[in-house]
Amino acid sequence: MQHSFMAALSAALAERGVATLRFQFPYMERGSRRTDPPPIAHAAVRAACARALDLMPNATLFAGGKSFGGRMTSQAQAELRLNGVRGLIFVGFPLHPAGKPSLDRAQHLSNIHCPMLFLQGTRDDLADLELISDVVMHLGDRATLKLFEDADHSFHVRARSGRTDAQVLSSLADGMVDWMHMDWPTTCPVQP
Repeated sequence: MQHSFMAALSAALAERGVATLRFQFPYMERGSRRTDPPPIAHAAVRAACARALDLMPNATLFAGGKSFGGRMTSQAQAELRLNGVRGLIFVGFPLHPAGKPSLDRAQHLSNIHCPMLFLQGTRDDLADLELISDVVMHLGDRATLKLFEDADHSFHVRARSGRTDAQVLSSLADGMVDWMHMDWPTTCPVQP
């Protein structure tokens, strides 16, 4: 949660009037490189959402994360609705391992019945552009895809793109805030 990208995105959102609650998965707390099994990661997501509601009970709550954090949030939501959450935001959704295009990691998304925002770089090795576009299209009106030209999975852009990483990060924050201010239901509906 102290990663420079996460801190910078949190600061950019704060400048736009959006509070964030960053949290650590247990494996990061332990300093391990091996990610937590899904049940443990899902529990961490649920605990973070509950804590956010405790701290700001009247706030509009969106959940999500960067890469693994976003995928674990989506899996948790697909399994059992996250209390008080209005929508989900994925910053670099890891659709597949690098160099191994697949849709396996997207299957659970059809079980989510609330708005979802996918923020993806066009050079993301973990989300083939055609595949992520198809996934979002098949999710219909509840999913929005916002692309960042020349950005990789870390939202780094090459110098020849004519933009800096800081400009991309600012655009990420703008895109998130614009999307959050759309007219969404108060909370995600209960899954049928």
